[in-house]
Amino acid sequence: MALLVILWEAAVRLFAIPVYLVPAPSVIWTDSLAMGGTVASHTVATLRTVMIGFVVSIVISLPLAVALTSSPLVSNAIYPLLVLTQSIPKVALAPILVVVFGATELPRIIVTLLVAFFPLVISIAVGLLSVPPDLLELGRSFKASRLQELYRIRLPYSVPFIFSGLKVAIALSVVGAVVAEFVNADRGLGYLIITSTAFFQVPVAFGALILLSIMGIVLFQAVVAIERVFFPWSTSEETTVA
Repeated sequence: MALLVILWEAAVRLFAIPVYLVPAPSVIWTDSLAMGGTVASHTVATLRTVMIGFVVSIVISLPLAVALTSSPLVSNAIYPLLVLTQSIPKVALAPILVVVFGATELPRIIVTLLVAFFPLVISIAVGLLSVPPDLLELGRSFKASRLQELYRIRLPYSVPFIFSGLKVAIALSVVGAVVAEFVNADRGLGYLIITSTAFFQVPVAFGALILLSIMGIVLFQAVVAIERVFFPWSTSEETTVA
């Protein structure tokens, strides 16, 4: 990464590339730092949208995945609707949500939710259906109810699958939030990119883009850390051995 930044800086200076096309990393740093307070407030706004959309996607995905795996009839009824939500371009949907719900944060949260929840639902559902039959038979031999089977067998076994979905969902939440901010926002890093490029403040736009990348990496690693701390037994190596 350091070598890439050095080559970038050298290429911009060597070929005298205009700042409004591709700014040098030093210019990006200087201009973004000069707007430190503004950039920080936009970062917090985007992070808020990402986290709300991500948390709501978890709240919706878990019961939805349980419903999908409860019976083939329920699965056949719900699954086509889930696919339909993913077939709609979110950029096309965002303006309609603004008309329906107003120019508030709610449309941005809904877009973030729609982008993030589908892979999470699928991952949880796959985990719930991947429980070995022997474990289920063992639970039934102890007269476990369907609820006990879910909480004591299916969900613990699904933890690696759940966290795989969470890692994908948190990364997509950042994408969804930015897409929504492109359409409807008065703050946020996506809004900052749009306004900066409109006024040819390209270094600030690049700075916002880099911050979005850092945000995605940090949130992804936060999910990884939570899995390692609270569910150390759910690592892929141990699951493979099991």
